[in-house]
Amino acid sequence: MNSIFDFIILSLAAYRITRMITTDYIFQPIREWIWRWSRPDEGIGIGYLITCEWCIGFWVASALLFVYTIASETTIVAACVFAISAVVGLLYRID
Repeated sequence: MNSIFDFIILSLAAYRITRMITTDYIFQPIREWIWRWSRPDEGIGIGYLITCEWCIGFWVASALLFVYTIASETTIVAACVFAISAVVGLLYRID
């Protein structure tokens, strides 16, 4: 990790991507398609994984960190979009 700035950006990006996968409307068709084979209420499998923030958050963070180790500058630039979106969403909740 090059700096605390990188850590914060990656953390916010992981938060935003995790939220997109687990709860946002944009991923709802994908979640419903997966739920045809693996229901989230079964407590196991991919159907549960894509609704569990702790579970999918771990994998999102792992993937971001892996990509960051390969191409840190490009990853930070891309992650900034998600990080800014995360901050906007958090500020909207406060407002």
